[in-house]
Amino acid sequence: MASRAEIVDVLRSAEHPLAVDLGYGDRPDTAVEMYRRLRAVVDDLSLVGLEIDPARVVGDHDGVRFARGGFELAGLRPHLVRAYNVLRQYDEEQVVGHWRRMQDALAPGGLIVEGTCDEIGRRCAWILLDADGPRSLTLSWAPRHTGHPSAIAARLPKALIHHNLPGRPIHDLLSAADRCWDVAAPYAPYGPRVRWSHARRALAASGVPCEIPRRRLRDNTLTVPWSFVAPGH
Repeated sequence: MASRAEIVDVLRSAEHPLAVDLGYGDRPDTAVEMYRRLRAVVDDLSLVGLEIDPARVVGDHDGVRFARGGFELAGLRPHLVRAYNVLRQYDEEQVVGHWRRMQDALAPGGLIVEGTCDEIGRRCAWILLDADGPRSLTLSWAPRHTGHPSAIAARLPKALIHHNLPGRPIHDLLSAADRCWDVAAPYAPYGPRVRWSHARRALAASGVPCEIPRRRLRDNTLTVPWSFVAPGH
């Protein structure tokens, strides 16, 4: 599994760090926000927003370059790619092929964050990939707008969303997270972040190989190795 610090290390270790926001949609806001957040920790970073629809390609602004491109990443060699809500429109059988096209375009040591979020980012789920394949799954949700962890199921990445069935690894994980959330109910008066912190520790104690963050996070998160939830596991 890779932490935020590891992603930052990849960018900081690059001579000319480059990030790509793939499929930013009908507004370039996500690309600009991504650029601002990354520049706060990697001051020499460049970012390119890519859209396959030429009508959505806007002029460069706010430090971000915009261009037409798809999974081939417009011939760029980025160190980080974010592809949110891009693969939901494709069949599951196409996912691995599109992953591979992005992986083949990465700079050495590069990473891909491929996932799904709701319209205002309250519920997100993403898979972290490197050139060799998927490494981890992270679920993240705004604590005051989500009840049980399984509420994030509708936002699972395309590679997993159709596998949320009894007996499948991803369903088992969400069910276990819900059980631990219920067990942590005595901590509810302290707020959903504190409650989830105890629930996540209970989840780890039950044998789920989940990351325990060293410091408090704004949103509730759950990160596990991809091998733990991969279809067919």
